[in-house]
Amino acid sequence: MSRNLGASAAPSADHATAAAPRRRLGLTLALLAFAQLIISIDYNIVYVALPEIGSGLGFSAQNLQWVISAYAVAFGGFLLLGGRASDLFGPRRMFALGLALYAGSSLLGGLAADPGTLIAARAVQGVGGAFLFPATLTLVSTSFAEGKERNRAFAVWGTAGGSGMILGSLLGGVLTDAFGWASVFYVNVPLAGAAALLSFRLIAPDAPRTGDRPSFDLAGALTSTVGITALVFTLVQGPESGWTSPVVLGAALAGVVLLAAFVAVELRSAHPLLPLRLFRNRNLTTGTVITFLYMGTFGTLLYFLTVYFQGVHGYGPMTTGLAFLVPMAAIAAGSQTAGRLATRHGIRPIMIASLVVGGAGAVLVALTMSTGASYLALVPGLIVLGLGQGAGYTLMFGAAALGVPAEDQGIASGVASTSQQIGGAVGLALLVAVANSGLEGLSGEALRSATTDGLRTAVLLAVGGIALTALAALGLRKPPAREVAEHTSAESRPVVHV
Repeated sequence: MSRNLGASAAPSADHATAAAPRRRLGLTLALLAFAQLIISIDYNIVYVALPEIGSGLGFSAQNLQWVISAYAVAFGGFLLLGGRASDLFGPRRMFALGLALYAGSSLLGGLAADPGTLIAARAVQGVGGAFLFPATLTLVSTSFAEGKERNRAFAVWGTAGGSGMILGSLLGGVLTDAFGWASVFYVNVPLAGAAALLSFRLIAPDAPRTGDRPSFDLAGALTSTVGITALVFTLVQGPESGWTSPVVLGAALAGVVLLAAFVAVELRSAHPLLPLRLFRNRNLTTGTVITFLYMGTFGTLLYFLTVYFQGVHGYGPMTTGLAFLVPMAAIAAGSQTAGRLATRHGIRPIMIASLVVGGAGAVLVALTMSTGASYLALVPGLIVLGLGQGAGYTLMFGAAALGVPAEDQGIASGVASTSQQIGGAVGLALLVAVANSGLEGLSGEALRSATTDGLRTAVLLAVGGIALTALAALGLRKPPAREVAEHTSAESRPVVHV
């Protein structure tokens, strides 16, 4: 009997041993998704608090936008540096650093007593995001085998990211109404601080640094960071100051010159910040284009819906947040569904299908917009839009990571996320100009009607951009078998479809 018990206990012990790493990976993924949730919430939580921030700290009408813009400029400008830092110094270290910067700058923002302090805090938050976002992407890409495991991980990560953008609006309304504007900063302190501490327990240690590790490309870091920062500043400040104003033209010129110098530096560098050979990877190049176009179209729709709810129908912060619960649920469902379908049918067809579905939803939303439309009339379009938007967000970063060596995942993530930031800035600048044309001098019902017409036109133009994104997705391809073998775990080598 004892022999039988021993025989039956051995498989059980083996099963327990095998289950332990899976549980740890599950906890790791939960932490990475939580970090992405923090980034996404912080992106939008400040919007609904802007009026109270402006009156509480004495911002001028011209300067209030920099509560948002300081974050966007710093985030976009430092992403390449943050991505390469993950490759050189380790993604866990950069993950913890980014969260620490988030926690500290959020505390500073909540304590701010003047506009300058708050703008500086938001800029530091942006730098924290620039280290945290590519580190999170790198950890997802390198912790999970290419194929089913990685698709499922990106589905969880994408659900957190897509839902967090809308949850930020809801949470911002609740906190601002209940506790005042400072609470939208204080809420990040315990969340980011706890995640930073947990990273040392739940994420595998970074590989020890050796003498063979490439040296840091200081010239490339300076030219790329300052150049991209100047370019993002141009895109953010152009609509406010005018595209021909000296400050905007000067920033644009500086950005172009510095980025040209960056390319020259990288061509000559033995250890470049951004190895240009990476762009031979068709999936990275195509994924970067998809990310740029996605954020320039889908990424702007939350803004236009917020204007529609508040400017046309007069919703308050709390009501606006509640109105986004329906698309948030649809985004979560789309993200989860996309991961399973991509494993079965490949990333390329599901990416294209998600764009078609999301574009159809955007058309429905645009055609339903009117000054007298009820919220219920918008719901079908919001659901279809959310399903496609959530699926596309999940897949676009996974597509860019296909076939990229593990040692370059950080900079590849930085490239994709930089295109995300610039694409969103370009798309919003162009579509806001369209939406706001013809509103000067109007008031009352005439203003509401013209605003609705402008928003409808902007959304339909975004649909045209979504169609271009679907065409770009045709460029995705299946990685060569050699690449799949190199970047897939020995225990499980699932078939990778594109």
